[in-house]
Amino acid sequence: MKKYAVITGASSGIGAEFAKILAQEGYSLILAARRQERLECLKKRLKTECEIVTADLGKKEDCYRLFQTVKDKPVEIWINNAGFGNFGTFKTSSLQKELDMLNVNVRALHILTKLALGKMVKQNSGYILNVASCAGLMPAGPYMAAYYASKSYVTSLTRAIAEELRSEKSPVYAGCLCPGPVNTEFNDVANVEFALPGISAASCARYGYEQMKRRKTVIVPKCSVRLAMTLGRFLPQELYIRIAARQQKKKKYGSRKKAGCKLP
Repeated sequence: MKKYAVITGASSGIGAEFAKILAQEGYSLILAARRQERLECLKKRLKTECEIVTADLGKKEDCYRLFQTVKDKPVEIWINNAGFGNFGTFKTSSLQKELDMLNVNVRALHILTKLALGKMVKQNSGYILNVASCAGLMPAGPYMAAYYASKSYVTSLTRAIAEELRSEKSPVYAGCLCPGPVNTEFNDVANVEFALPGISAASCARYGYEQMKRRKTVIVPKCSVRLAMTLGRFLPQELYIRIAARQQKKKKYGSRKKAGCKLP
């Protein structure tokens, strides 16, 4: 029997790297993103059966349409990777961009997690991996306030689901990937360049996949980020937030040149 994997936000970055890994592992793929041309480009590189779903997950109807595409397939892995950020003070940042971000980062992920979970519980197997951020493990993030709040929602929701599944002795897995800075187009969309060096999207996805298979609930790539998260637990939250604010101020406005579609 074929085994299927669904990846949202698959047209670039971490999502595209997950697609490469799962293709190598023998999964048939359902790839969802807004940019059809990017998805077609990726499809040509993958040596596996691959179905493309062009969808704007900021729209509820596209979330349900994606699920209808896969509801009768034996989906073994579902990766909710779609999401973006926004940099700036809360008082001056665009309300519309924040609402658009919350629709993708929170509402779409909530809908798809719930639908995927119901399907996997019925089939008594499956993995759900929600791509969050180390931002979701922090008390707050000045200058990216709404983004940090959205990722806190993802980590809180996922950890609660994981505990419900554990207490029921369910074979279904739910976990969240919480990376620090990653070298992707995230910076371009958020209109910011991180002050700290990021890891590659490929290494982030590989670590996430391996830890998911080990059924780790909260997955944090890179030792230095894991150490920072651990040490942060011992700081008063007010101090932690002030340190986060100073670190955020070190970020630089402006986007880098975007990579085009390149085939090997």
